[in-house]
Amino acid sequence: MAAKFLVKEVNTGVRFNLVAGNGEVIGVSEVYTTESACKNGIESVRKNAPIAPVEDQTVEGYETCKNPKFEVYTDKAGEFRFRLKARNGEIILASEGYSSKPGVKNGIESVKKNAPEAEIVKKED
Repeated sequence: MAAKFLVKEVNTGVRFNLVAGNGEVIGVSEVYTTESACKNGIESVRKNAPIAPVEDQTVEGYETCKNPKFEVYTDKAGEFRFRLKARNGEIILASEGYSSKPGVKNGIESVKKNAPEAEIVKKED
């Protein structure tokens, strides 16, 4: 099964999840006010993910990359996470928590590999 962008209406607007072929959620978007804005977000992920360098903020003295970029960081619980920032600095995709840095790096590789070809599927309740 191929990866897909799952578009879903929520109370406050529309959001998408990038879901791997195995059904695991690779990343989630912010909530957009319209479905059209949400689809623009998906296009931004498709365009930026394959070319975005990785800025590892968990390493002391890390080198700052220009947007678009993936940022790797640790959350308050000590888990590793990534976020994909567009050229304008907006976060267009954020990950769940990973227990290890190799896990978060695999998540980023999965986005780079799957996002450009992933189909858009609208989730009906």
